[in-house]
Amino acid sequence: MISFEQRRLLHKYVVYDMAVQSLQRDYKVIENLKLSKVYLPILEGFLDDISQECYNAKRLLAKDKIRVVKWEKIDEYFSDVHVATAGNDVVLRYASQAIKTQVEKLLLSHQNK
Repeated sequence: MISFEQRRLLHKYVVYDMAVQSLQRDYKVIENLKLSKVYLPILEGFLDDISQECYNAKRLLAKDKIRVVKWEKIDEYFSDVHVATAGNDVVLRYASQAIKTQVEKLLLSHQNK
């Protein structure tokens, strides 16, 4: 069973993980831009900060023997996150648009720091 605090931390990890994946995809595209030397340092800073936060959340979850096993895209609107715990496995369904919005908010908050 996942406690409320563990679920909150798991959600935080999911958002950070999606942010890292998005930034990595964007990095490959920005590398090919003419002004990549301007944008890449900014993106690298975001990626370093977000990756560290993601790692910290994953480490805290691992202490409680919780880990994300896989992401499974259901359709264009929903994805399932399969989570292994010490007691039993859990499947959490996330709305793609909601996660995207939260990732955008996360990146904007890091931009304003």
